[in-house]
Amino acid sequence: MTGEEIKEPEEQQQQQEQEAPPPQPQPNEQPKEDSKEPAPEASYKAVVLAGIGGYDKVKVEVRKGVPVLKAGEILVRVHACGLNFTDLLVRQGVISKHTYLGTECAGVVEALGDDVTDRKVGDKVIVLNLDGGLWAELVVTTVARTFLMPEGMSFQDAAALSINYLVAYMMIYDFANLRPNQKILIHMAAGGVGIAATQLCKLVKDVTIFGTASASKHETIKENGVSHPIDYNTLDYAEEVRKIAPKGVDIVLDPLGGADNTKGFGLLKPLGKLVLYGSSNILTAPKRSTLAAAKIWWHKLSIDAFQLINSNKAVCGFQLKNADPEQIADVFGKLISLYSEGKIKPKVDSVWSFEQIGDAMRHMQEHKNIGKILLVPEVKTADATATEN
Repeated sequence: MTGEEIKEPEEQQQQQEQEAPPPQPQPNEQPKEDSKEPAPEASYKAVVLAGIGGYDKVKVEVRKGVPVLKAGEILVRVHACGLNFTDLLVRQGVISKHTYLGTECAGVVEALGDDVTDRKVGDKVIVLNLDGGLWAELVVTTVARTFLMPEGMSFQDAAALSINYLVAYMMIYDFANLRPNQKILIHMAAGGVGIAATQLCKLVKDVTIFGTASASKHETIKENGVSHPIDYNTLDYAEEVRKIAPKGVDIVLDPLGGADNTKGFGLLKPLGKLVLYGSSNILTAPKRSTLAAAKIWWHKLSIDAFQLINSNKAVCGFQLKNADPEQIADVFGKLISLYSEGKIKPKVDSVWSFEQIGDAMRHMQEHKNIGKILLVPEVKTADATATEN
């Protein structure tokens, strides 16, 4: 037999194997699937107001997808957000025109809409939106509502700087025109605005600072620059001020409201200025108190033009939301410079996750904080409320 005759059966077998249909799965055998799983759908967390009332009305929701940008908009990945008294008032329905929480945050630019030329992906920015809506992992905003973070600034400092220091700066320098050798009374001197106001007052030579706070906070506010801490829980602050400054003070910064407005007006020297910028006395419980609101209304400062003229005093009302955007931008630039020069430094009281928003609000409403309360998107551990700075 030849070699070809010997190989012929092998060639036939190979040809049959090539033409044979693929093996079919047995009845109990599952067909093999591709091991590659589809990518999960993009999503992000946001803190929302589910209704008017107590701490339980603030919820964390998960939103699917990624926000779509319009021309002129940018997308920011948020790293830290600030909590303010305004957010508590919105939750209680005291500020009825607002339905969104969160007016300040700091993060990194993640995407640009069409026609955006003065921001780039990767920029670290502070975002300010006085209409709210910034308590989210991703926020959409315009370039005009962002400010570039200076080199070396942390996201926590960035989120703690904007609202508190803007309010304090504009009240002290633009309204009250603080000058050397003057005296000022700062209420809630251990709060975010109080800490900021004290630091800004220290930039003016020989200013005497009276600050109200509970006794446990006196050491901290003295270190921050308060000349005379006063325990408002056990003492009449007006009497304590008069003991040291019989003629009164040049400036009173009052976020309290009600009878304290009248009391502050009485503490002013001739040509003194009372700056009103809040009504925290209305927050007496987790839910809005009709009795507290009525009490503030009944004891509100009531003065006519002739009384004001004869008193040689001024009463100013300040609301950042109604300030000129160009003026806000100008002041913000000055604050960034002061921070970069080491002349001001936010004090962070505590950092809470979005999921801890109710506890963070309670911490503020019960006046337990010394400095700024911050929120972050990531879940924090049980010791999240520890002082950061």
